Amino acid sequence: MSLFLYKYFLPTRVECGNGLSNKTGEMIKELGVTRVLIITDKGVRSANLLEGIEKSLFAVNIDYEIYDEVEPNPSAETIHRGTEYLKHHKSEAVLAIGGGSSIDSAKGIAVMATNPGDILDYEGVGNLTNPSLPIIAIPTTAGTGSEVTASTIVTDKHSLFKAAVISPYLFPTLAILDPTLTLHLPQDITASTGMDALTHAIESYTSKTSNLVSQALAIYAVKIIGENLMKAYFVGTDIESREKMLVSSMIAGAAFSQSRLGNVHAISHTFGGVFDIPHGIANAALLPFVMEFNLPACPEKFKDIAIALGQDVTGLSSLEAAKKAIGTVIEMNRAMNIPLNIKELGVSLDLLPKLVEDSMRSGNVLINPRITKANDIKSIIENAYHGNFEGNINKVVDFSYKI
Repeated sequence: MSLFLYKYFLPTRVECGNGLSNKTGEMIKELGVTRVLIITDKGVRSANLLEGIEKSLFAVNIDYEIYDEVEPNPSAETIHRGTEYLKHHKSEAVLAIGGGSSIDSAKGIAVMATNPGDILDYEGVGNLTNPSLPIIAIPTTAGTGSEVTASTIVTDKHSLFKAAVISPYLFPTLAILDPTLTLHLPQDITASTGMDALTHAIESYTSKTSNLVSQALAIYAVKIIGENLMKAYFVGTDIESREKMLVSSMIAGAAFSQSRLGNVHAISHTFGGVFDIPHGIANAALLPFVMEFNLPACPEKFKDIAIALGQDVTGLSSLEAAKKAIGTVIEMNRAMNIPLNIKELGVSLDLLPKLVEDSMRSGNVLINPRITKANDIKSIIENAYHGNFEGNINKVVDFSYKI
């Protein structure tokens, strides 16, 4: 908990409801926009998730074009091409429909429409000089929370580094949460994005720069994810669990938009840049190993997380209670067939020096709850590669699917 002055700033208007995406046109009309560029990927488009949204735009005479070239780890080139496409069609706003990659791409395109140079010129915090075009975000996965954050992650294909651009200008103007868009997500996407949201909540809660507001949001997100992810995974079509996962993902995003994250994201962004591993699955596999590393620095917070995940810690020391949080994460991964080591994701230790160097370049290392040096990152990656824990972490949890 911060002992210093802090502020909370979330300018994004959030609308939530089943079928609400069918009213997208009406809400965009309220912004005074008449021409939008829809930014998405080919998978979302082929799944017909745009149909109701396109009809709503047509109904209120909003002209639109579609840019569907977004890839899982969007590159600076993708954002450049999208920006040129936007300028050619004279679009006044961007409408992101999809997962975190589509929303991050839309943010990059919206801000590069009003700022000179290349998106990679603005790596870091607060380097953008001009406000972006309006950004409207409609997530189709319950994971990234990018619809309410001030950051975008961009891959530099030349250096294989995923750069973070962070600025208040990247907050979306409007986020539309429609749980019906997530009903038919494949199990593996439900799992990886759900664990991505959990990672956001846990890293936000334990971040050195967390505060009372962000912590309240983060620990509540942990609780709701713990209660609903298994049902969303095993049942799939349960609209209540889908809604709660979508909202909890947004809440976790609202938390880390203020506190930022930690070592999981420092390393997982590196894996995405070098090996093109999807972000959510990298986070999920890394999370228990980083939690074990951080355990000595914040056992009381991990105890809170264990309780939020439904564990009975009566009579346990803070340290033993905290281990239950890590054990629960391991069991959640196991239940959803997420690899219990990063070797299965395609990580190679042949590139370990680059992985360490790029991870240490992340600002998330500086706010990780435990002081972290290059050798620590090396050890975390090696342990995660071999699936090794220093203690019997995976033996201390009483886990149930809670469906």
